[in-house]
Amino acid sequence: MNNNNNSTPSSSSEGGDTVRSSVFNPGEPLRQPRTSPPVAESSTETRGFPTTFNSGYNNSSSTVLKTADSLVKNSKLSAAAPEFVPSSFASCQDDVYFDGSEGYYTEPSLADMVQDFVSYLTSSPGSFEVEIDYITDTLNSYVTTEETLQELVELIYVQSTSVPNFSYTGARLCNHLSQHINLSPSSGNFRQLLLQRCRTEYEQRDQAVKGDEATRKKFHAYVLFLGELYLNLEVKSGKGKPGRADVLLGGLKDLLNALFSHPDSPNLICAVKLLKLSGSILEDAWKEKGKSDMGEIIKKIKDILLDTRCSQDVRQMLSKLVELQSSNWGRVYTAAVSSDATPDTDPNYFMNEPTFYTADGTPFTAADPEYSEKYQEILDREDYFPDVYEENGNESFCDEDDEMDPEIEEAFEKFCLEAELRGK
Repeated sequence: MNNNNNSTPSSSSEGGDTVRSSVFNPGEPLRQPRTSPPVAESSTETRGFPTTFNSGYNNSSSTVLKTADSLVKNSKLSAAAPEFVPSSFASCQDDVYFDGSEGYYTEPSLADMVQDFVSYLTSSPGSFEVEIDYITDTLNSYVTTEETLQELVELIYVQSTSVPNFSYTGARLCNHLSQHINLSPSSGNFRQLLLQRCRTEYEQRDQAVKGDEATRKKFHAYVLFLGELYLNLEVKSGKGKPGRADVLLGGLKDLLNALFSHPDSPNLICAVKLLKLSGSILEDAWKEKGKSDMGEIIKKIKDILLDTRCSQDVRQMLSKLVELQSSNWGRVYTAAVSSDATPDTDPNYFMNEPTFYTADGTPFTAADPEYSEKYQEILDREDYFPDVYEENGNESFCDEDDEMDPEIEEAFEKFCLEAELRGK
């Protein structure tokens, strides 16, 4: 009985060891990951890989190593060789500078600076006088070679003829830079290079007026900019007063003739804009030279008005322009000395005179002959009693609410009574 009991635990213990050995000591080796390369030939066999696979791998590996060694020995490459850049590759990397702060910054290019200045002046044209010195100093720091000067001229020209409403400010900017850009190479200073750039477009005028819509739009912007440039660009000649560029005077006439030679609506509208902008100045300059160029231009406009192909809107614009020119471009000349001015010589003679009203409310001024005597009488009374009369010439009285002091009132009544007795 006891023997049976003793044998039972023993057999069960042996069974437990057998179970543990079957769980923790597997008979077959674990499979290696597929991405793990074989380590050695002996270990490959124990992990289930065939010997032929390992030998093939070793052969290919040794072949690759031998090929790499031969390439290295026969290579002409050098680690100290300069960087290779293909001829068709344009580097866009700007110069990077360290300013002592936490990071680096990229210095803006001349094109970036001009773009920033143009954007600022376009949005705030009233700040031109305040900022122009800073703009000039900044551009002078960039313009140090002939190439950068030509680049500056091109940038400002393009901005002045492409940015809406910048032609006037662009012309003022060109005038200031022509006098304050320090660099003046043998090829020409800022003003000379600018006029050369304008001449390039001028020589293409006959083709531009007949071009497509984009070409004509670009040409019209150039024409208006040239008009602004003629009005604003100052050319110094000796010790005399700065004058305008005469070369632009003749150029504007040729541009007008080119526009009228192909009289479609866009070209005619551009011509009207140019003449409204600078017509009075052009006519004065031509008259000083003894030329009748403006008369020839007006004659061409009148001939175009007879053409039925002209649209109604454009015909009206041209008619208004002819009327404007016939009225001396709306200009009114005042007398040089105010004391010499008369109603016959100065149309503004009565402009600052006051307006009075009659008893029935009819207004009259010194220009009305029917009331000239009455007008002068009121002026004389105002001179003697300035505090008694209002601005319209009527007598001013005290308000009804104001009451006279009783003693003064009594004295006033006594005075009136005595005056009446004396009269009797």
